[in-house]
Amino acid sequence: MLLRKTIVTVRSVPAEYRRHFADCRRERQFLAGTSFLTTFCAVRVMTHAIRANRGPFRNITPGGRHIHHMTFGITGLLAIGYLWMLELGISEASRVGSRATSIGYGCAAALTLDEFALWLNLEDDYWTAQGRESIDAVVVFGTLLMLGVFGRDFLADLRRIASNA
Repeated sequence: MLLRKTIVTVRSVPAEYRRHFADCRRERQFLAGTSFLTTFCAVRVMTHAIRANRGPFRNITPGGRHIHHMTFGITGLLAIGYLWMLELGISEASRVGSRATSIGYGCAAALTLDEFALWLNLEDDYWTAQGRESIDAVVVFGTLLMLGVFGRDFLADLRRIASNA
């Protein structure tokens, strides 16, 4: 019974997704918010692993200079902004490009804002209370709010389908 319920739910996801995100702009907002939250969580896990010397992750330090991940975020935001300025990745006719740039935007924004305290204070205070507490709360809460606004109906319908299956 549980397997049947799971299969029905999984089969319903694409139809519900198409129904809720037929509007390209709404889909872009949802994808950017989802990739933002996912990237933020992944970066936090990786930075903790680097600090604990666990796993394959290491700091990037060419020539002894530490490259912060916000550098990649800023570069990504500039690249996505340039593509959007050229009106690439925003066309409803090209949903693949639209989806890719939206996901890229969410990832780049997360990489940048994860080190907000660094660019605000011009100090590497990532591991201090000043650098972590308020930024973590603001970013996580803001992302959850954004997902709630843009994906609320879609997620609620998936929950309804799962309970009815």
